[in-house]
Amino acid sequence: MNYRVRSFDHLKGLRDFSDQLMANHLTLYQGYVKNTNQLAAHLLNMVKLGKTNTMEYAEMKRRFGWEFNGMRLHELYFENLSRRPVPIRKTSPLYEKLWQDFSQFGTWERGFMGVGGMRGIGWAVLTRDSATGRLFNVWMDEHDAGFLVGSTPLLVMDVFEHAYLQEFGMNRTAYVQAFMKAIDWPVVERRYEGIAGPPIQPVAVRKRAS
Repeated sequence: MNYRVRSFDHLKGLRDFSDQLMANHLTLYQGYVKNTNQLAAHLLNMVKLGKTNTMEYAEMKRRFGWEFNGMRLHELYFENLSRRPVPIRKTSPLYEKLWQDFSQFGTWERGFMGVGGMRGIGWAVLTRDSATGRLFNVWMDEHDAGFLVGSTPLLVMDVFEHAYLQEFGMNRTAYVQAFMKAIDWPVVERRYEGIAGPPIQPVAVRKRAS
């Protein structure tokens, strides 16, 4: 089974982001899909040929995670943008959870934007820990370093230079502000409500009888 390039026609006419910028970005995304499929096929073939102990296999295996995450993170990023952005519902479970974990919505927002403004290339991600339900703002270095194992991404912002340089130059702050104004919050809310159940409770350990 191959991954297919997804269509994101809703990005045309996006506020503060030119169609050319988004077209270039989508072309980059298509490359991640292509590379993910090619690497998956090559890796399977090498296993069949008994070449898992080769340097080529090891390097391709490491590369696979980078390409796959690049594909998936871009899909999440494009999904949570809209030319007709809708603000978060103040009655939504996600809004209430952001208040609970960050004291105020504005505190979460400043923290998320702060992550997006960090030096380096990567991603700013609002993610939910599946074990406790707690929300975190996370920095992912490139595509594969810094993500919290067992967590689910809810809001994803690309902060590689290709996401903003053409439109905003070196003014990354302006890009982050433009992104925040373009968030399609119903999409983010659905992601949260789709996975947010009661947190896993730790199992009580019985004491052995002495």
